Amino acid sequence: MIIRRAELADLDAIYAIELENFSPEEAVSRESLSAHIQTLSTTFLVAEKDGKLLGYLEGPVRPERYLKDVSFTEEIEDYGHLEGGFISLTSLSVSKEAQGLGVGRLLLEAMKDIARKEERHGINLTCHDYLTAYYEKHGFVNEGLSASVYADEIWYDMVWENPRRSPDTKDKI
Repeated sequence: MIIRRAELADLDAIYAIELENFSPEEAVSRESLSAHIQTLSTTFLVAEKDGKLLGYLEGPVRPERYLKDVSFTEEIEDYGHLEGGFISLTSLSVSKEAQGLGVGRLLLEAMKDIARKEERHGINLTCHDYLTAYYEKHGFVNEGLSASVYADEIWYDMVWENPRRSPDTKDKI
């Protein structure tokens, strides 16, 4: 299995995986995914085996400690050109046939490598309560209920801090 940067040619497979795993209200639109592929030069990754996409992980670099709902839209703002910041994961999605094979773990480890290499403060995301244990297993800390109102759901803020560079502040912007 290889982990690589997403390309526009991957869009159909990425969108199909998105729809397999998220409700229509939660799924990121095809247009937003296309914009993210084109905008996020280092933080949109795919897992591929034998020419087939098994999953993906993506999100912009943002200055805030916690993920902002605007990160799910086509009008994505990526602050990757600035020092520090957090990689805000808007989606980790693995095809149904590849679940349980460690694809998510490999994608998260690859993103942590990027965070360390680019000297980011860390990685943040929001998730449902039933997924907090999964992310905690991968080094994320549950920092409580999120202010996110995305898809009218209840979310929890999860943060992995780069051990090589912790943020100057833990403000809850």
